[in-house]
Amino acid sequence: MAGIVFGVLLLAALTMVRVALSADSLQSLESDAARRRLIRISLQLVPFAGIAFLWFIGVVRDQLGDVEDRLFSTVFLGSGLLFLAMLFIGAVTASSMTAMLAGSDVNADVWAYGRTSTQALISVYAMRMAAVFTLSVSTVGLRTSAFPRWVAILGYLVAVVLLVAAGEHRWTQLAFPAWVLLVSVVILFTRPPTREVAAEQTDTPS
Repeated sequence: MAGIVFGVLLLAALTMVRVALSADSLQSLESDAARRRLIRISLQLVPFAGIAFLWFIGVVRDQLGDVEDRLFSTVFLGSGLLFLAMLFIGAVTASSMTAMLAGSDVNADVWAYGRTSTQALISVYAMRMAAVFTLSVSTVGLRTSAFPRWVAILGYLVAVVLLVAAGEHRWTQLAFPAWVLLVSVVILFTRPPTREVAAEQTDTPS
């Protein structure tokens, strides 16, 4: 359930931010209270999405159980925590920028700096860590049969999209929470792998 909660909350938060920031003009945001309110609501969802994501990491490790691969598990744990840290920092920066809009005189240069920094943090760095997380979880899931092969293959595709396109085409960022949601649903209906099954998957014919 944790991945489902994370997926729904982050999908909603990213969508609301993209809709609210569809126009780049600072003046349009200053004059549109509804869009500023939409941004504030989306930012309030981020902490809860982060909490759910931490639980999702725990769920994945529990699903792997005794067959957990130390190498890939270390990578997905580290990349997941880095993604979460960058997401939170980006949310804090965006909250500060939103608070600036409530003032009577917003410095356009400061706003541009904050907007560019936040976009780089989320769209470039956080999403690259999300790609590494997706790639490593897909690999360990494939090696241990923790979830079906097609889910892992889809994860590889999502990782490539996040690595290549997330910076320029920001709507593609929705692929990450959508994939986490899918994995969480699949885990609900998939039995944890045994060591024997994992060994059969990794054995190669001589």
